[in-house]
Amino acid sequence: YAEDKELQDIFERTYGKVERRAFEPSKKPARTSLADHYDVTIHSEDTEYLLVDGYNIIFSWDELRDIAARDVNAAREALVNVLSNYQGVRRCHLILVFDAYKVKGGTGSIEQRGGIHIVYTKEAETADMYIEQASYDLSRKHRVRVATSDGMEQMIILGHGAERISATELHWEVEQANEHIEAILKKL
Repeated sequence: YAEDKELQDIFERTYGKVERRAFEPSKKPARTSLADHYDVTIHSEDTEYLLVDGYNIIFSWDELRDIAARDVNAAREALVNVLSNYQGVRRCHLILVFDAYKVKGGTGSIEQRGGIHIVYTKEAETADMYIEQASYDLSRKHRVRVATSDGMEQMIILGHGAERISATELHWEVEQANEHIEAILKKL
């Protein structure tokens, strides 16, 4: 929380006071909502969303970085499995975003697996770009958290009214969720 407050203070000194939902989009934005761009159901206002920058997390967590050194696809699958368990305990709507901006002719795609939405961005679109737009779209009506250790990304999403969570904090929350799952299994 102290890091969030510190980032918020830096942002406000640089860009001025942040007022939640004060920014109004232009009349015809390139993409008006997450639902228009990908087929993701927008839920009720009390819903919490967690947007995860996939490769940022993979290369921030030691165990996933070691897997990625051998096979990036295996690291992606490991992250999907870990976050599926986390999402089941946390009961938030989790959107895991992977860069595909270097994929020639990539149109972007989304799939739902293990209760999470997995987004592969289109050609020339980074995960950061997708997360920035999604955090803006979703934070107008929902609680949105973004998991990334990218400092610039954190500043931008704070300006959108979303909350940030570092890769280390997400790792800790995942460990807590796993302990909760183990406790339930021991009872059974």
